[in-house]
Amino acid sequence: MKHLKIASAALLMLMFSQAKSQKKVSDKPDQPAKCKEIREGKFLRPNYPEGIWYMTIKDNVQTEYTNNGKDYIKSTLVFVDDCNYKAIVLEKTGGDKRINTGDVFNNKIVETQNNMIKVHSKIEDSKFELIYIKVKK
Repeated sequence: MKHLKIASAALLMLMFSQAKSQKKVSDKPDQPAKCKEIREGKFLRPNYPEGIWYMTIKDNVQTEYTNNGKDYIKSTLVFVDDCNYKAIVLEKTGGDKRINTGDVFNNKIVETQNNMIKVHSKIEDSKFELIYIKVKK
């Protein structure tokens, strides 16, 4: 019972912090969105320490690292236009069975603000909203 209470409290804190971080992007968004910011750099996610997850993009190759950089998912990016792109999974390590080589994610950058980028991602019938924080050099 004690573990259930702890897990419930942790889940509530995570939901609150995620909602708060999503709000940050839309306070004063860039007009128009600076979509080209996604084309190169290192990216983090709100509430995820770098050891759990980070992503790099260079030369239209996106690599997402997990497990302190031990596991990765490498995708090629095909830009349809400045704000829409496909990520096609080329290779992966680790035990995550939800993502497979050949999977295609359709992504749309919907909003930017400073170094934050909000992306809507879709694969088959699943949709996700992701927020990336671009690490400044």
